[in-house]
Amino acid sequence: MGRTGKNGGAAASTIPGKKSKKKRHTKMKKSADEEVMKFAGVDNLSSGLFDLHCHSICSDGHLSPELVVDRAYRNGVRVMALTDHDTMAGVPDALRAARKYGMRVIPGIEISAKYVQRQDAVTKCLGCRQTGRGGAVTVREEPVHILAYYGCCGPSNCEQLEQKLLEVREGRYDRAKEMVRKLALLHKPVKWEDVLRIAGEGVAPGRPHVARALYEAGHVDSVGQAFTKYLHNNGPAYATGAELPTAEVVQLIKETGGVSVLAHPWTLKDPMPVIEHLVEAGINGMEVYRTDGRHAAFGPLGEVYKLVRVGGSDFHGSGDPDETDLGGIDLPSMAVREFLRVAEPLWSSAVEHILQHFAEGALEGVENDSDQTDAKSLDVWKGDISLSKISVPGEVEDVQCLRLSPWLSEVEKESVEMAASRLGLKTTTTDVEGHIALGVYKH
Repeated sequence: MGRTGKNGGAAASTIPGKKSKKKRHTKMKKSADEEVMKFAGVDNLSSGLFDLHCHSICSDGHLSPELVVDRAYRNGVRVMALTDHDTMAGVPDALRAARKYGMRVIPGIEISAKYVQRQDAVTKCLGCRQTGRGGAVTVREEPVHILAYYGCCGPSNCEQLEQKLLEVREGRYDRAKEMVRKLALLHKPVKWEDVLRIAGEGVAPGRPHVARALYEAGHVDSVGQAFTKYLHNNGPAYATGAELPTAEVVQLIKETGGVSVLAHPWTLKDPMPVIEHLVEAGINGMEVYRTDGRHAAFGPLGEVYKLVRVGGSDFHGSGDPDETDLGGIDLPSMAVREFLRVAEPLWSSAVEHILQHFAEGALEGVENDSDQTDAKSLDVWKGDISLSKISVPGEVEDVQCLRLSPWLSEVEKESVEMAASRLGLKTTTTDVEGHIALGVYKH
């Protein structure tokens, strides 16, 4: 039983402990604030400073990457992750648009995956498919979206990542065609040409594009109704594509130097088996922050599994008055710092791999600043790096320099210096539209 003072209150000896705990928390909060401000390139913290989940016309959004960046900046966002579905095509444009604002863009992506659960006993549920003789085994598939966040220089192996994403995008075409076929059987026909037109040139069609076609054809009163009546998970016109297994997606993101995060877990039909499986697979985090704050269930669950806990607006620019706008999620600085603690080692390792590819002459798809070709034809590499011929003091001739992003953190810069020394590369500095960037070259 605790001791009490003369007035019946807690003994004075217990108070210093409480004060010390509060002081430590205040000190940690201040340290987190400083770290986050440095990462964002700002002097003060504000609401909506970070938005780690949004889309452009490169997938199912309604605005170009440039307009997404413009809107985000006007809304007070200073760190934005562009996370289009199964493509990073919009990242180069977003990076270029952000330079004029001095705004950080995190190269990102939202990858379509599937969780497959096999059960020994026959269960009767939506989405279950009996297999084998006698129906002794059932298989339940659930669509899962996994976000990937890369460092400012991009993935360590764009070619490997792009090949897998291409498989998924091709599957999106087959999936959309199957939805169109099912809608025809339901006497709600839509034209395939209309779906492609709505998606846009070169964009793999998704459910939102089919939903828009349904609306334009007059079969539903709104795009939302197209989902609730026909296109929701396991709905009458729902179809699967070539989604990658969840564990494979987590491994792919890890191998290419990214942070893996489960997107909107509250949309999962049966989240616990999915989350437990992803934790075993090595996922780094989970979205838990929404417009209403930290999710009451998934916030604590993320703590239990020691996952980084983030969130974003999931902005598409649909014009729906209920849609969360860019910057509409308030991420605590402590949450951002934990995210950075996980991200920096992965991003540093990715930069080291990029330097190794450069040293070996195997770095392909990087924009050449001195090339007069249309920049869009060079947008293979999905990070803020480029090649150019520059004059370096002490060198007789101009050198081919790999210019790295001016947003490199101090940890990443140290990794660059060490990797360059190990690989026989020299470092220099170069100017990127008024920003000083680190570069490396062979000698």
